[in-house]
Amino acid sequence: MLITDFVPALHRESKRLMIVLHGLGDSMDGFRFLPNALRLADMNYLLVNAPDEYYGGFSWYDFARESRAGVERSRLELDALLDGQRNAGFPTEATFLFGFSQGCLMTLETGLRYPHRLAGLIGISGYVLDAPILVKELNPMAQNQRILWTHGTHDPIIPVLKVKAQFQHLESVGLDFEWKEFNKVHTIAGEEELSVVRTFIQK
Repeated sequence: MLITDFVPALHRESKRLMIVLHGLGDSMDGFRFLPNALRLADMNYLLVNAPDEYYGGFSWYDFARESRAGVERSRLELDALLDGQRNAGFPTEATFLFGFSQGCLMTLETGLRYPHRLAGLIGISGYVLDAPILVKELNPMAQNQRILWTHGTHDPIIPVLKVKAQFQHLESVGLDFEWKEFNKVHTIAGEEELSVVRTFIQK
């Protein structure tokens, strides 16, 4: 079961929601800065801890083995989380998935298989497990999802050329991608990158 923490919007009546997925070895605490940094008064946030403990933090799957079973397990838990938010009054079409690194993987692996249209998928400094397999398993709704995928040109952990090849494979089947590269390593490039995320959300 996923552990979550809800951060309400300043505009308490708002039903817009961003589900935030951290990277390997991190936790929801690493993204408590995000609501203040994005400055979106009508956005609610649901911060999520991945299900597996990992050196003081958490992991979405067994990174050492690139376990497809682990990704599938976490994806089904996120599907259930999305369904639960729908039932709690947060429309899927007003809900964003946001993920960093391994959380980016879960954002794309989940969002492109999910049978309902989301407000958007935002993946930062991440990747997918196997682009050809993901293409085969796309939900028909994937053609209606809007996706922002960003990466650093100097990322020493997840090389940009490998990720860009994955992006191009997914884009080739007609998915609605916005791809942005930043002069950064494996991190979020401050306001420069957050402004791109903010603009994507506001569109």
